Parts: sequence; structure tokens; C-alpha cells
Amino acid sequence: MRKTLAIAALAGSMAVTGIALTPAAQAATQSTATTTAAASYTGGSWGKFFSSDRKAYTFGKTWKQHGKVYTKWYGVDRHGGKKAWVWFEVYQNGHWKRFNKAWDGKVVGSWSGRGIRKAYTFTCWAGKFDNCGRKYRIY
Repeated sequence: MRKTLAIAALAGSMAVTGIALTPAAQAATQSTATTTAAASYTGGSWGKFFSSDRKAYTFGKTWKQHGKVYTKWYGVDRHGGKKAWVWFEVYQNGHWKRFNKAWDGKVVGSWSGRGIRKAYTFTCWAGKFDNCGRKYRIY
């Protein structure tokens, strides 16, 4: 009888402790996930985003002001002789647009537009579609 009561009491205290910790743990997890999602979708500084062979990279900043999305980006090609490419894919006014810019060495560029809901970027080296790195959401 004593064993049964002791086991029941122990199980009960574990259940109460588990229930008490679960909401706090969930709240911490949710706030972290919300912060991460908000940071990756509302803009801000981004990069260094490398080509797959790490010979070129881009970085920059994206922000929204007065209903317009702005992006200022920097490109660095660490190995001369071949061009690097930055690609942007933008969901604007209900459809996707894709555009790019090539450079050799270092470059600074910018673009802006209204009606932009999402923006992604990736970097390639030695050709428009060669040695491309991962795609990242910047807005």
C-alpha cells in the first residue's frame, strides 16, 4: 500500500511539474520562432551570401518606407577574370519577377518597387547559372 501511494504521489508531482513547465517552454519557443520569422521577412541587413564555390558573395540591406521596398546591395568577386552574378526574385503585384546584375571585382547596386510582398536573392560565379549558392529570403 505504501509503495502504491509513493508511486502515485511521485507520478502526480511529475505530472504537475510537467504541466507547469510546458506552457513556459511553449511560450519561449513561440517567441523565439516569431522573432526569427519576423527578422527574416521584414527586411534589414542580410548576407554574406556566397556562390557555391565561395568565389563571390553579396550582402546588403532591405527595408520598407512609405509603401515602397528598397534594397541596397554590395557584390564582391574575390577571383578576377570571370563575372559574378546576383539574382533577385520578387513577388510583386501578384506575380514573380526575376532580374540579375553581373560584375567583376566589387560593385554597389540598388533597386526599389511598390507592391512587393516577398524578395529572394542568390549569388552565382563564372556564369549566370553556374556555381550558384543557396537562395535566401531578404524580404
